[in-house]
Amino acid sequence: MKRLLTWGVLTLIIALGAFALAATLPSKAVLSGTCCPGAEWTPDSQALLFLDGPPARGSTGIYQVPAEGGPVTRRFSSVAFYSPRLLWAVRPGTGVNTTLERLADGRKFTLPTYGADVTWNRAETRLAYTRGDTTGNYDRRATRVFVADVFGTPRQVATVYGGDVVGWLNDSTLLLTGKRNPTDRDRELFTLDTRTGARRTLASALAFRGVSLSPDGAQVVYYVAFDSPTRNGLWLQPTGGGTARKLDAFGAYRWRDADHLLLIPLQPGGGPHVLREYDLRTNVWRTLGDLGDQVRQGDWSVSPDGRRLAYLSARDGNVRVVELPEGGGRD
Repeated sequence: MKRLLTWGVLTLIIALGAFALAATLPSKAVLSGTCCPGAEWTPDSQALLFLDGPPARGSTGIYQVPAEGGPVTRRFSSVAFYSPRLLWAVRPGTGVNTTLERLADGRKFTLPTYGADVTWNRAETRLAYTRGDTTGNYDRRATRVFVADVFGTPRQVATVYGGDVVGWLNDSTLLLTGKRNPTDRDRELFTLDTRTGARRTLASALAFRGVSLSPDGAQVVYYVAFDSPTRNGLWLQPTGGGTARKLDAFGAYRWRDADHLLLIPLQPGGGPHVLREYDLRTNVWRTLGDLGDQVRQGDWSVSPDGRRLAYLSARDGNVRVVELPEGGGRD
């Protein structure tokens, strides 16, 4: 009987998987006082940037705190959209033009983005932006896509309906979503070579949610809901074409690196949020642990080197940093 019970318990553990046995991952509060939702990592993964001002700080600006915690210092005195590599400040105006300033030498140029931010290629030498209709049903609104070299003249490369730019795959190719015609039912997820106009459709669906490119641009993850059973779910798709891979999971996700996807599964019953990792090379999930806490309003991010995770705590409102277990991350 004892042996049968032992095997029964073992079978149950295997069935539930490590998800049910998650250990709590230690975290450290690096910002307190509920000051700083939306903190972002610096490109070198050594600090977090956040917007703050009086009364906590002497003036409004972009501040930073070390990833290990420590003194807060002001990084930028002006509020702007800063490029991922912190090479550019993008300052929308009150009218048509947006001013882009190269921080290394202060050189500026303008683009007619009508207040929109821009999407940079990895080298931050080219960018894309959209200008869309502002009235009518969103599903039928025209969105015009423009690209430009820095200090160059923009040119229109596409028009989509109910769509947007996802990001750059390389220096010439964009990933976009949208409909070809305003009356179409389905949107397409597609690549566009901005130099030749060549277009490749990767997937079609009523709508694409949570579309996110891997750091190397080789994969895209997205979620489809309220469509047919064969389309619904969480999907991984090679951006160069090929067969999409359906993941048996549901929740919030972020890329750790080009080969690993992190996911916080939806837990309708509450409890601490659990962090899982999917290895694209082996097609295997592993549970990294739980946060001993919950993420507030989906506010979490992974450092560019894949070694740390920052999140806004639902328990105390502080920004906390977790050292991720070995296995993922970039050297």
